[in-house]
Amino acid sequence: MTVVVSLLAGCSGEDSSSGAPDSGAKELLASVKKVVDAADSARFTITSADVPEGGTALVGGKGSAARPGQFEGSLDVSFGGTTATVEVISTDGTVYAKLPFSSAYAETDPAQFGFGDPGLFMDPDEGVSNLLVEATGSRLTGTSRIGSEVVQDVEASIPGTVVRDLLVSADPKMPVDATFSIVTESGELRRAVVTGPFFDKDVESTFTIVLDRYGEEVDIRAPSTG
Repeated sequence: MTVVVSLLAGCSGEDSSSGAPDSGAKELLASVKKVVDAADSARFTITSADVPEGGTALVGGKGSAARPGQFEGSLDVSFGGTTATVEVISTDGTVYAKLPFSSAYAETDPAQFGFGDPGLFMDPDEGVSNLLVEATGSRLTGTSRIGSEVVQDVEASIPGTVVRDLLVSADPKMPVDATFSIVTESGELRRAVVTGPFFDKDVESTFTIVLDRYGEEVDIRAPSTG
């Protein structure tokens, strides 16, 4: 944590708006990944914009993720233009879903809903923190605010294959644009905004991922089914 805060202090007031890659930004993202990976849990909120109609895809949701591979929350899924909220619990590689108007969870393949295993959100190799170290061309773009918090913004590009593994991509060959917002006081990744061809290779859509409540105690267990 001390290293991250020191890096953020060194970044204060800096602005790489020229668009040139910044070695300090790359070092900062690597340090922030360590902060995310050190947290036992975090709360996630996902929203999307400019989503084309048609198909089945994850378009939003919220919940808590915990190590080593747990998630509990609700995910918003678009079914041909109609959005439904699916209650989801993931434990140790098994995903359970409770559909609208259903009274019980059932073991399911999340691919049928257009997303992967949300239990991997906190995975250091496949989760959200992996976006930080897979980013290329990163550059500092100054500070801003999210609520009462001051954040350092970093813009970068992420390979489409990396984003596909966490969210979705209609064209994994295409990189996506990303802006990471890092809390200057704590070094926590607070928000990641990624824009690319997630649902349609010819349409630019945006996912916004917000993380907070790092380390909050959560108790996620496999649900009763039937």
